[in-house]
Amino acid sequence: MRRPQGRVFRLLASVGLLVAGIAAITSASSAAPANEVRVAIMADCKGAFGFAYELDIGGSQTAFAQFAGGKVKNKKKPSAGMTGIKAGGKNVNIVGYGCGDDTPATALKETRRLMQQLKADVMVGPLSGDEAVAIANWAKPRPAKTVIIGTAGSQDPTLQIAPRNVFRYHGDGAQWNAGIGEIVYKKLGWRNAAIIMDDYSFGWTSGAGIIADFCAIGGKITKRVFPPLNTTDYSSYVRQLPPPGQVDGYFWVVGGTGTGPALKAFEQAYGPIDAKQHSGNLFLWFLTGKDDVAPRMIGAYVGGFGTAPGLKSRAANQYRAFVNKTYPGQPADDGFFYNYYQGTKALIEALNKSGGAVGAKLQAAMPRSLSAPFELSDKGQVKLDRNRQAIQDQWPVQIIKGPDGGPAVTLTGYVPNVNQSFGGLFKRTSPPPGRTQPPCVKKKLPWQGKIREVKNGVVTKTVIK
Repeated sequence: MRRPQGRVFRLLASVGLLVAGIAAITSASSAAPANEVRVAIMADCKGAFGFAYELDIGGSQTAFAQFAGGKVKNKKKPSAGMTGIKAGGKNVNIVGYGCGDDTPATALKETRRLMQQLKADVMVGPLSGDEAVAIANWAKPRPAKTVIIGTAGSQDPTLQIAPRNVFRYHGDGAQWNAGIGEIVYKKLGWRNAAIIMDDYSFGWTSGAGIIADFCAIGGKITKRVFPPLNTTDYSSYVRQLPPPGQVDGYFWVVGGTGTGPALKAFEQAYGPIDAKQHSGNLFLWFLTGKDDVAPRMIGAYVGGFGTAPGLKSRAANQYRAFVNKTYPGQPADDGFFYNYYQGTKALIEALNKSGGAVGAKLQAAMPRSLSAPFELSDKGQVKLDRNRQAIQDQWPVQIIKGPDGGPAVTLTGYVPNVNQSFGGLFKRTSPPPGRTQPPCVKKKLPWQGKIREVKNGVVTKTVIK
């Protein structure tokens, strides 16, 4: 016997209404409450920079504690979370922490989890260069989502890609190395040097700053060597470097867990290290470098990290005191911690200005000028350029012997207001840093011949000669 069509249609209609009702309930339950802003923190818990996981989260949450009333759950473990965060009249909910491994694939997977599945409105992060390139490309067609780069230093995200919803309140890797080439040229007499750099976007960008600065003053780069990130045996790459005697020095741009093994391979090939023949980027000193690299580098000059270790200023001292109160033992002068702190502070200011609105209103409210404890220019403010990228003071350092006989670091130079173009060398239309970019070119840079000496944490009027 055939069932009347009317009954079938009525049954299907009922089922359709039921499914629609369930979908509506599910959607309502997963949507953010009207009085809530959802934030994610994207860090690395694996790979070459996995050691910085708690540092990144700690930096971000210190800003929430200082400026948005956040309460720390565990002072020894930032990833244990926070409660009570409020900004712009709304509750701020940290919906999750990203677990990157310095690869674009994992970064994108985690970003989708945080921003799409957990419905975060804003993400602070990522940590590493290739991750930031991938996430900037992901963010470009998603203008409702806001990304504040954590401490990734690749150039591309805010110059060649530069989506309007991506912000960076610290320098890129090239900016951090402003001044170091001129310092070794003048203080150590280097004229010819070789450089070894991680073969990925941050290594290229960080190396670009060293090459540009050294060549601008008249130095020559005679060899560039490119080990892959996460290399464990550097012997074949070190053998590509000219031996001592053929160059005046070596620039090291090998980061994360690779710095120590790379230098060990050099010692095995060429004998004990003469610190006056070695310079490089932040990883010769910061974090892991302090223990396994710096003891062999007493006297070496090193590029900075956008921070000013030991700077004697009221703003810097107040910042350090609050960090020590919030997360005792966390290194306030370290860039991994500090850059996440600054990015989150900017987010809080924007939420307060937008009344807790997200998306386009939040992005319009993101500050173009932000107080920064390690800035002396512009009355202690770091400013953003038109691509939403920081123009930042830079602080080259020197590794010295500390009071306890172990290595310590001291500020050696002050380079104010370094922008991402590096004195006009890098443009949006130019290729991003790579194996051959930039070329070694003599050029007048804005800070050339004007770098001021820093003595005992105080900037002097004396120019480095």
